[in-house]
Amino acid sequence: MSNVTDLAAPVTGGVDTHAEINVAAVVDQVGRVLGTEAFPTTTAGHRAALAWLRGHGRLVKVGVEGTGSYGAGLARHLTGEGVEVVEVIRPNRQARRRRGKSDAADAVAAALAALGGEAAGRPKTHDGAAESIRMLRVARRGAVKARTQAANQLRDLIVTACEPLHEQLAGLPTDQRVRTAAQFQPGALSDPGEAAKAAMATVARRHQALTAEIAQLDTALAELVEHAAPRQLLVKQGVAVQVASTLLATVGDNPARLATEASFAALCGTSPVDASSGKQRRHRLNRGGDRQANSALWRIVTVRMAHDPRTQAYVARRTKEGKTTKEIIRCLKRYVAREVYKALVASSRPAPSRHRRVAA
Repeated sequence: MSNVTDLAAPVTGGVDTHAEINVAAVVDQVGRVLGTEAFPTTTAGHRAALAWLRGHGRLVKVGVEGTGSYGAGLARHLTGEGVEVVEVIRPNRQARRRRGKSDAADAVAAALAALGGEAAGRPKTHDGAAESIRMLRVARRGAVKARTQAANQLRDLIVTACEPLHEQLAGLPTDQRVRTAAQFQPGALSDPGEAAKAAMATVARRHQALTAEIAQLDTALAELVEHAAPRQLLVKQGVAVQVASTLLATVGDNPARLATEASFAALCGTSPVDASSGKQRRHRLNRGGDRQANSALWRIVTVRMAHDPRTQAYVARRTKEGKTTKEIIRCLKRYVAREVYKALVASSRPAPSRHRRVAA
Protein backbone atom coordinates (compact mmCIF):
# COMPACT_ATOMS: atom_id res chain seq x y z
CA MET A 1 0.00 0.00 0.00
CA SER A 2 2.89 2.34 0.82
CA ASN A 3 4.49 1.69 -2.55
CA VAL A 4 1.31 2.72 -4.35
CA THR A 5 1.18 5.88 -2.27
CA ASP A 6 4.84 6.67 -2.99
CA LEU A 7 4.38 6.17 -6.74
CA ALA A 8 1.36 8.47 -6.71
CA ALA A 9 3.25 11.24 -4.93
CA PRO A 10 4.39 14.13 -7.19
CA VAL A 11 8.13 14.39 -7.81
CA THR A 12 10.38 16.76 -9.77
CA GLY A 13 13.46 15.83 -11.76
CA GLY A 14 16.66 17.64 -12.63
CA VAL A 15 19.38 16.74 -15.12
CA ASP A 16 22.97 17.94 -15.43
CA THR A 17 23.86 17.26 -19.06
CA HIS A 18 27.24 16.40 -20.60
CA ALA A 19 28.59 15.11 -23.91
CA GLU A 20 28.59 11.42 -22.93
CA ILE A 21 26.52 11.11 -19.75
CA ASN A 22 23.54 12.83 -18.18
CA VAL A 23 23.26 12.87 -14.40
CA ALA A 24 19.67 12.90 -13.16
CA ALA A 25 18.24 13.65 -9.73
CA VAL A 26 14.74 13.50 -8.34
CA VAL A 27 13.25 15.36 -5.36
CA ASP A 28 9.88 15.26 -3.65
CA GLN A 29 7.55 18.21 -3.15
CA VAL A 30 9.41 19.46 -0.08
CA GLY A 31 12.84 19.26 -1.72
CA ARG A 32 14.11 16.01 -0.22
CA VAL A 33 16.49 14.20 -2.54
CA LEU A 34 15.13 10.77 -3.49
CA GLY A 35 18.06 9.68 -5.61
CA THR A 36 20.66 10.47 -8.28
CA GLU A 37 21.78 8.36 -11.23
CA ALA A 38 23.90 8.68 -14.41
CA PHE A 39 22.69 7.66 -17.88
CA PRO A 40 24.37 7.63 -21.31
CA THR A 41 23.42 10.29 -23.84
CA THR A 42 21.79 7.84 -26.23
CA THR A 43 18.18 7.08 -27.12
CA ALA A 44 18.27 4.06 -24.82
CA GLY A 45 19.82 6.23 -22.11
CA HIS A 46 17.06 8.83 -22.46
CA ARG A 47 14.42 6.09 -22.11
CA ALA A 48 16.16 4.68 -19.05
CA ALA A 49 16.43 8.14 -17.45
CA LEU A 50 12.72 8.79 -17.93
CA ALA A 51 11.79 5.36 -16.55
CA TRP A 52 14.03 5.94 -13.53
CA LEU A 53 12.50 9.37 -12.85
CA ARG A 54 8.98 8.00 -13.12
CA GLY A 55 9.91 5.14 -10.83
CA HIS A 56 10.03 7.53 -7.87
CA GLY A 57 6.50 8.91 -8.25
CA ARG A 58 4.27 10.98 -10.49
CA LEU A 59 6.72 13.07 -12.51
CA VAL A 60 5.50 16.69 -12.59
CA LYS A 61 8.34 18.39 -14.46
CA VAL A 62 12.04 18.08 -15.22
CA GLY A 63 14.62 20.86 -15.13
CA VAL A 64 17.31 20.32 -17.76
CA GLU A 65 20.55 22.24 -18.10
CA GLY A 66 21.79 23.10 -21.58
CA THR A 67 18.63 22.43 -23.59
CA GLY A 68 20.27 24.23 -26.51
CA SER A 69 23.43 22.09 -26.47
CA TYR A 70 24.16 18.82 -24.65
CA GLY A 71 20.62 18.59 -23.29
CA ALA A 72 18.81 19.11 -26.61
CA GLY A 73 18.29 15.40 -27.32
CA LEU A 74 17.04 14.62 -23.82
CA ALA A 75 14.72 17.62 -23.83
CA ARG A 76 13.22 16.51 -27.15
CA HIS A 77 12.70 12.98 -25.83
CA LEU A 78 11.05 14.12 -22.60
CA THR A 79 8.78 16.56 -24.42
CA GLY A 80 7.80 13.85 -26.89
CA GLU A 81 6.79 11.65 -23.95
CA GLY A 82 4.51 14.35 -22.56
CA VAL A 83 6.81 15.51 -19.76
CA GLU A 84 6.98 19.22 -18.96
CA VAL A 85 10.57 20.39 -19.43
CA VAL A 86 11.91 23.67 -18.06
CA GLU A 87 15.26 25.21 -18.92
CA VAL A 88 17.74 25.57 -16.06
CA ILE A 89 20.56 28.10 -16.22
CA ARG A 90 23.99 27.50 -14.73
CA PRO A 91 23.90 27.23 -10.91
CA ASN A 92 24.72 30.30 -8.86
CA ARG A 93 28.49 30.41 -8.36
CA GLN A 94 28.30 31.64 -4.77
CA ALA A 95 26.00 28.77 -3.83
CA ARG A 96 28.28 26.36 -5.71
CA ARG A 97 31.28 27.53 -3.68
CA ARG A 98 29.43 26.81 -0.44
CA ARG A 99 28.23 23.32 -1.34
CA GLY A 100 30.98 22.20 -3.71
CA LYS A 101 30.86 21.11 -7.34
CA SER A 102 29.74 17.71 -8.59
CA ASP A 103 27.46 16.43 -11.33
CA ALA A 104 25.04 14.98 -8.78
CA ALA A 105 24.92 18.28 -6.87
CA ASP A 106 24.25 20.18 -10.10
CA ALA A 107 21.43 17.76 -10.97
CA VAL A 108 19.86 18.25 -7.54
CA ALA A 109 20.18 22.02 -7.96
CA ALA A 110 18.41 21.77 -11.32
CA ALA A 111 15.58 19.77 -9.74
CA LEU A 112 15.21 22.26 -6.89
CA ALA A 113 15.21 25.18 -9.36
CA ALA A 114 12.40 23.53 -11.30
CA LEU A 115 10.51 22.71 -8.10
CA GLY A 116 10.79 26.22 -6.66
CA GLY A 117 9.86 27.97 -9.91
CA GLU A 118 13.27 29.63 -10.27
CA ALA A 119 13.58 27.76 -13.57
CA ALA A 120 10.37 28.29 -15.54
CA GLY A 121 11.48 28.94 -19.12
CA ARG A 122 10.28 26.59 -21.80
CA PRO A 123 13.09 25.35 -24.07
CA LYS A 124 13.03 25.42 -27.85
CA THR A 125 11.59 22.34 -29.51
CA HIS A 126 14.27 22.22 -32.26
CA ASP A 127 11.87 20.46 -34.62
CA GLY A 128 11.00 22.89 -37.43
CA ALA A 129 12.16 25.49 -39.91
CA ALA A 130 13.67 27.72 -37.22
CA GLU A 131 16.06 24.95 -36.23
CA SER A 132 17.01 24.46 -39.89
CA ILE A 133 17.70 28.19 -40.13
CA ARG A 134 19.81 28.10 -36.98
CA MET A 135 22.00 25.29 -38.33
CA LEU A 136 22.49 26.99 -41.69
CA ARG A 137 23.42 30.20 -39.90
CA VAL A 138 26.07 28.31 -37.92
CA ALA A 139 27.57 27.08 -41.19
CA ARG A 140 27.37 30.55 -42.75
CA ARG A 141 28.95 32.24 -39.74
CA GLY A 142 31.88 29.83 -39.91
CA ALA A 143 32.29 30.39 -43.66
CA VAL A 144 32.25 34.18 -43.24
CA LYS A 145 34.84 33.96 -40.47
CA ALA A 146 37.07 31.70 -42.59
CA ARG A 147 36.73 34.00 -45.61
CA THR A 148 37.76 37.02 -43.52
CA GLN A 149 40.74 35.07 -42.28
CA ALA A 150 41.69 34.18 -45.86
CA ALA A 151 41.46 37.83 -46.92
CA ASN A 152 43.68 38.85 -44.01
CA GLN A 153 46.22 36.14 -44.85
CA LEU A 154 46.36 37.32 -48.47
CA ARG A 155 46.89 40.89 -47.29
CA ASP A 156 49.72 39.81 -44.98
CA LEU A 157 51.41 37.82 -47.75
CA ILE A 158 51.33 40.91 -49.98
CA VAL A 159 52.95 43.02 -47.26
CA THR A 160 56.03 40.77 -47.12
CA ALA A 161 56.14 39.78 -50.81
CA CYS A 162 58.82 40.91 -53.25
CA GLU A 163 58.44 44.37 -54.77
CA PRO A 164 56.87 43.34 -58.14
CA LEU A 165 54.10 41.34 -56.39
CA HIS A 166 53.63 44.00 -53.74
CA GLU A 167 53.22 46.75 -56.32
CA GLN A 168 50.85 44.61 -58.40
CA LEU A 169 48.46 43.74 -55.57
CA ALA A 170 48.84 46.21 -52.69
CA GLY A 171 46.60 48.95 -54.09
CA LEU A 172 43.76 46.69 -55.26
CA PRO A 173 40.43 46.22 -53.42
CA THR A 174 39.93 42.81 -51.85
CA ASP A 175 37.73 41.29 -54.59
CA GLN A 176 40.07 42.32 -57.39
CA ARG A 177 43.09 41.27 -55.36
CA VAL A 178 41.56 37.81 -54.89
CA ARG A 179 40.74 37.44 -58.60
CA THR A 180 44.25 38.44 -59.61
CA ALA A 181 46.02 36.19 -57.10
CA ALA A 182 43.80 33.20 -57.94
CA GLN A 183 45.13 33.27 -61.53
CA PHE A 184 48.80 33.03 -60.57
CA GLN A 185 50.72 30.12 -62.10
CA PRO A 186 53.83 29.77 -59.93
CA GLY A 187 57.10 28.33 -61.15
CA ALA A 188 59.86 26.69 -59.12
CA LEU A 189 58.99 26.99 -55.42
CA SER A 190 62.64 27.33 -54.45
CA ASP A 191 62.32 30.96 -55.56
CA PRO A 192 60.66 32.98 -52.73
CA GLY A 193 58.77 35.06 -55.29
CA GLU A 194 57.25 31.97 -56.91
CA ALA A 195 56.48 30.45 -53.49
CA ALA A 196 54.67 33.67 -52.60
CA LYS A 197 52.60 33.33 -55.78
CA ALA A 198 51.72 29.73 -54.86
CA ALA A 199 50.67 30.73 -51.36
CA MET A 200 48.64 33.68 -52.62
CA ALA A 201 46.90 31.57 -55.26
CA THR A 202 45.97 28.94 -52.65
CA VAL A 203 44.56 31.49 -50.23
CA ALA A 204 42.74 33.40 -53.00
CA ARG A 205 41.07 30.23 -54.34
CA ARG A 206 40.03 29.36 -50.80
CA HIS A 207 38.47 32.81 -50.53
CA GLN A 208 36.56 32.25 -53.79
CA ALA A 209 35.34 28.82 -52.65
CA LEU A 210 34.10 30.27 -49.38
CA THR A 211 32.34 33.10 -51.23
CA ALA A 212 30.49 30.54 -53.34
CA GLU A 213 29.62 28.58 -50.20
CA ILE A 214 28.22 31.68 -48.50
CA ALA A 215 26.14 32.53 -51.59
CA GLN A 216 24.69 29.00 -51.59
CA LEU A 217 23.82 29.23 -47.91
CA ASP A 218 22.24 32.67 -48.43
CA THR A 219 19.99 31.22 -51.13
CA ALA A 220 18.89 28.39 -48.85
CA LEU A 221 18.28 30.81 -45.97
CA ALA A 222 16.22 33.11 -48.18
CA GLU A 223 13.94 30.21 -49.15
CA LEU A 224 13.52 29.09 -45.55
CA VAL A 225 12.84 32.62 -44.29
CA GLU A 226 10.25 33.21 -47.01
CA HIS A 227 8.49 30.02 -45.91
CA ALA A 228 8.82 30.38 -42.13
CA ALA A 229 8.71 34.11 -41.32
CA PRO A 230 5.34 35.84 -40.81
CA ARG A 231 4.53 38.42 -43.45
CA GLN A 232 4.16 41.05 -40.74
CA LEU A 233 7.87 40.66 -39.97
CA LEU A 234 9.22 40.71 -43.52
CA VAL A 235 7.43 43.94 -44.47
CA LYS A 236 9.00 45.92 -41.63
CA GLN A 237 11.65 48.45 -42.54
CA GLY A 238 15.17 47.20 -41.86
CA VAL A 239 14.24 43.51 -41.88
CA ALA A 240 15.92 41.46 -44.62
CA VAL A 241 16.96 37.82 -44.87
CA GLN A 242 19.85 37.88 -42.40
CA VAL A 243 17.97 39.89 -39.76
CA ALA A 244 14.82 37.79 -40.12
CA SER A 245 16.75 34.52 -39.98
CA THR A 246 18.54 35.65 -36.81
CA LEU A 247 15.27 36.53 -35.07
CA LEU A 248 13.60 33.29 -36.18
CA ALA A 249 16.49 31.24 -34.83
CA THR A 250 16.30 33.18 -31.56
CA VAL A 251 12.62 32.53 -30.85
CA GLY A 252 12.75 28.93 -32.14
CA ASP A 253 10.00 26.75 -33.53
CA ASN A 254 7.71 27.38 -30.57
CA PRO A 255 7.59 31.18 -30.22
CA ALA A 256 4.58 30.93 -27.94
CA ARG A 257 7.01 29.88 -25.18
CA LEU A 258 7.76 33.60 -24.81
CA ALA A 259 4.72 34.55 -22.80
CA THR A 260 5.20 38.31 -22.69
CA GLU A 261 6.79 41.11 -24.65
CA ALA A 262 9.12 41.75 -21.71
CA SER A 263 10.42 38.17 -21.86
CA PHE A 264 11.27 38.62 -25.54
CA ALA A 265 13.04 41.90 -24.80
CA ALA A 266 15.06 40.20 -22.07
CA LEU A 267 15.91 37.35 -24.45
CA CYS A 268 17.28 39.91 -26.93
CA GLY A 269 19.17 41.82 -24.22
CA THR A 270 17.15 45.00 -24.73
CA SER A 271 15.31 45.16 -21.42
CA PRO A 272 16.70 47.88 -19.13
CA VAL A 273 18.20 46.64 -15.87
CA ASP A 274 17.44 48.59 -12.71
CA ALA A 275 20.66 50.04 -11.27
CA SER A 276 19.15 52.40 -8.69
CA SER A 277 20.83 53.02 -5.35
CA GLY A 278 19.85 55.38 -2.55
CA LYS A 279 18.48 58.60 -4.04
CA GLN A 280 19.73 57.75 -7.50
CA ARG A 281 17.21 56.24 -9.90
CA ARG A 282 18.66 54.86 -13.14
CA HIS A 283 18.77 51.86 -15.45
CA ARG A 284 21.79 50.33 -17.12
CA LEU A 285 22.44 48.39 -20.28
CA ASN A 286 21.40 44.74 -20.28
CA ARG A 287 24.49 42.79 -21.33
CA GLY A 288 22.71 39.45 -21.22
CA GLY A 289 20.42 37.74 -23.68
CA ASP A 290 21.10 36.54 -27.21
CA ARG A 291 23.73 38.91 -28.60
CA GLN A 292 23.02 37.94 -32.20
CA ALA A 293 19.37 38.90 -31.74
CA ASN A 294 20.53 42.12 -30.10
CA SER A 295 22.72 42.79 -33.15
CA ALA A 296 19.76 42.14 -35.46
CA LEU A 297 17.68 44.74 -33.61
CA TRP A 298 20.62 47.16 -33.83
CA ARG A 299 20.69 46.70 -37.62
CA ILE A 300 16.98 47.53 -37.84
CA VAL A 301 17.48 50.64 -35.71
CA THR A 302 20.47 51.92 -37.71
CA VAL A 303 18.59 51.45 -41.00
CA ARG A 304 15.61 53.39 -39.65
CA MET A 305 17.82 56.14 -38.23
CA ALA A 306 19.19 56.65 -41.74
CA HIS A 307 15.96 56.34 -43.76
CA ASP A 308 12.81 56.53 -41.60
CA PRO A 309 11.47 60.09 -40.98
CA ARG A 310 9.65 59.09 -37.78
CA THR A 311 12.80 57.58 -36.30
CA GLN A 312 14.83 60.61 -37.34
CA ALA A 313 12.33 62.89 -35.63
CA TYR A 314 12.52 60.75 -32.47
CA VAL A 315 16.31 60.92 -32.50
CA ALA A 316 16.22 64.70 -32.86
CA ARG A 317 13.76 65.09 -29.99
CA ARG A 318 15.67 62.82 -27.63
CA THR A 319 18.96 64.51 -28.53
CA LYS A 320 17.50 67.87 -27.46
CA GLU A 321 16.54 66.24 -24.17
CA GLY A 322 20.20 65.47 -23.56
CA LYS A 323 20.28 61.78 -24.48
CA THR A 324 23.44 60.38 -26.06
CA THR A 325 23.35 58.41 -29.31
CA LYS A 326 23.98 55.16 -27.45
CA GLU A 327 21.09 55.84 -25.08
CA ILE A 328 18.79 56.68 -27.99
CA ILE A 329 19.72 53.49 -29.83
CA ARG A 330 19.09 51.54 -26.64
CA CYS A 331 15.58 53.01 -26.40
CA LEU A 332 14.90 52.37 -30.08
CA LYS A 333 15.97 48.74 -29.78
CA ARG A 334 13.40 48.29 -27.01
CA TYR A 335 10.68 49.75 -29.24
CA VAL A 336 11.73 47.55 -32.15
CA ALA A 337 11.69 44.51 -29.85
CA ARG A 338 8.01 45.30 -29.14
CA GLU A 339 7.27 45.43 -32.89
CA VAL A 340 9.11 42.20 -33.58
CA TYR A 341 7.36 40.45 -30.71
CA LYS A 342 3.95 41.36 -32.07
CA ALA A 343 4.90 40.26 -35.59
CA LEU A 344 6.83 37.13 -34.74
CA VAL A 345 5.51 35.82 -31.43
CA ALA A 346 2.03 37.18 -30.78
CA SER A 347 0.89 36.50 -34.36
CA SER A 348 1.79 32.82 -34.00
CA ARG A 349 -0.72 32.28 -31.20
CA PRO A 350 -4.25 31.20 -32.04
CA ALA A 351 -6.84 33.89 -31.50
CA PRO A 352 -9.05 33.28 -28.47
CA SER A 353 -12.41 31.81 -29.35
CA ARG A 354 -15.41 34.03 -28.82
CA HIS A 355 -18.61 32.35 -27.80
CA ARG A 356 -21.77 34.27 -28.52
CA ARG A 357 -24.12 34.27 -25.58
CA VAL A 358 -27.52 32.83 -26.52
CA ALA A 359 -30.51 34.22 -24.68
CA ALA A 360 -32.63 31.71 -22.92
